[in-house]
Amino acid sequence: MDSTNKNKPFGSSSLTMGERICAAFVPLIALIDFLIFGMANCFEYRPHRKKCRYGFTDLTRLSEESRFSVNEVEALYELFNKLSSSIIDDGLIHKEELQLALFQTPYGENLFLDRVFDLFDEKKNGVIEFEEFVHALNVFHPHAPIEDKIDFAFRLYDLRQTGFIEREEVKQMVVAILMESDMKLSDDLLEAIIDKTFADADADKDGRISKEEWKAFVLRNPSILRNMTLPHLKDITALFPSFLYNTEVEDF
Repeated sequence: MDSTNKNKPFGSSSLTMGERICAAFVPLIALIDFLIFGMANCFEYRPHRKKCRYGFTDLTRLSEESRFSVNEVEALYELFNKLSSSIIDDGLIHKEELQLALFQTPYGENLFLDRVFDLFDEKKNGVIEFEEFVHALNVFHPHAPIEDKIDFAFRLYDLRQTGFIEREEVKQMVVAILMESDMKLSDDLLEAIIDKTFADADADKDGRISKEEWKAFVLRNPSILRNMTLPHLKDITALFPSFLYNTEVEDF
């Protein structure tokens, strides 16, 4: 979406639903782009491989709790080790380490990063543990239930955790992402797109989007969650065959 569109009329036929949603929900697309970028960086350089601290029982349990096979969970563990040792080698991902992976710098304030980190940090203890890492990435698995993807997207925008998505929250997230990208959107276009999106999603016209309204909106417009799937998560060991030679367990 370009700022050159700012002179475009905003009648019902001026912007398609896809265009409006794409612009209003830029952070979802950016989230996937940044995760892919971060993961790709982690596999460009392979440090000395640490022995997996999780036994077969633990790996099997995580596999049963997710869409990943046991070998894929172990592959995720090596990725987790790379991320969790980038600054502090303590087996936990700190916010600075996630920021380094996503934005190539551990410094600075970023609302988008804060929201992603908070959603990964299930225990709300300020760090991401391996099990939380697996649970979060599972949402982006091609076979993950659509309900999980809808819920994750909703929580991403519910900044104040009130159980509703408010207009200002959407605007804050979009502005935060635009600051980290090369995309340019005029203020008028941004406001018009959010207006039209809320007109479509806010069924009871109370100025906020409830979980039920969000689910109905997404089901009517499935393209919103199209970027909530990372195809390569379907089989990490096939995408990164080195794991086939390093893995310490066998799938049954």
